[in-house]
Amino acid sequence: MTWVSYFAVFFLIWWVTLFAILPFSLRTQDDDQSVTLGTTSSAPRGSHVRRAALRTTIVSLIIFGTLWVLTTQLGYDFDDIPRIAPIID
Repeated sequence: MTWVSYFAVFFLIWWVTLFAILPFSLRTQDDDQSVTLGTTSSAPRGSHVRRAALRTTIVSLIIFGTLWVLTTQLGYDFDDIPRIAPIID
């Protein structure tokens, strides 16, 4: 794989991880009992984009690092997936 394909794989992992991480530690205005006039009570209390982006990047680096070790260091490929998973009769 070239560095462009590694970057594309990392970007896909990061994007999927972002939507998995976003709901965690989200506090609504209703949770804090401080609803701003003109907004719904389920709206987020404040912006948590930086923290979510940082968490997403860390988790994505861990996932990508694991994938990189499995493919480059241990030599696994997509063809090896059936051999890793148990065979169910």
